[in-house]
Amino acid sequence: MIRPLLIAAAIATLATLSGCATTASAPRSSAAVAAYQDNIELAGGIFISYTRDGKREPLNGSFTWRQTKTTTDVSLISPTGQTVAVINVTPRAATLTEGGKRPQTAPDLDTLTAQTLGWTLPVSGLRDWLQGYATDRDGKRFVASPANDNVITRDGWKLEYVSWQDQTAAVPRPKRIDATRIVLGEAVDDMQIRIVIRPQQQ
Repeated sequence: MIRPLLIAAAIATLATLSGCATTASAPRSSAAVAAYQDNIELAGGIFISYTRDGKREPLNGSFTWRQTKTTTDVSLISPTGQTVAVINVTPRAATLTEGGKRPQTAPDLDTLTAQTLGWTLPVSGLRDWLQGYATDRDGKRFVASPANDNVITRDGWKLEYVSWQDQTAAVPRPKRIDATRIVLGEAVDDMQIRIVIRPQQQ
């Protein structure tokens, strides 16, 4: 299960799942997330649970995420603090490099994950999701807020913004994101992804 962990953990972060969820009776801010940034660095952790060939498989790990307008670089860090894999995505190709192994390259990230895992992960979507944005199933731009915290995406994921970095901030930033695959593929019966983003250093 090392290879699925390497790819899966390269998309986001899970340090702890104890997000500061808002109580049901507390009013939720309608303030939208910060303006989208082409250039951003994030870190955190991820927990993935999926069913394949009738067997439930849990995966978890931590990562660093760096993106520019045209590239995405993700490093996977093992529980012991060792960088064990790096994914690089450019307009021309996606490359996975594991320690001690020859890099694997494909024309795009979906193809790369399909080749290495047998199914795809929504890494390209995470460029938007991690900042509180998405494209909904009608093709419209979704912008998250504590009061507008869920959406079904055009490519078949239900996103729930469960908690925020600072509940009282005038411009909220996502902390915990739960993603559930609702369009089921042949290889994976179902999949849930839970992401926790660490606070950005100022």
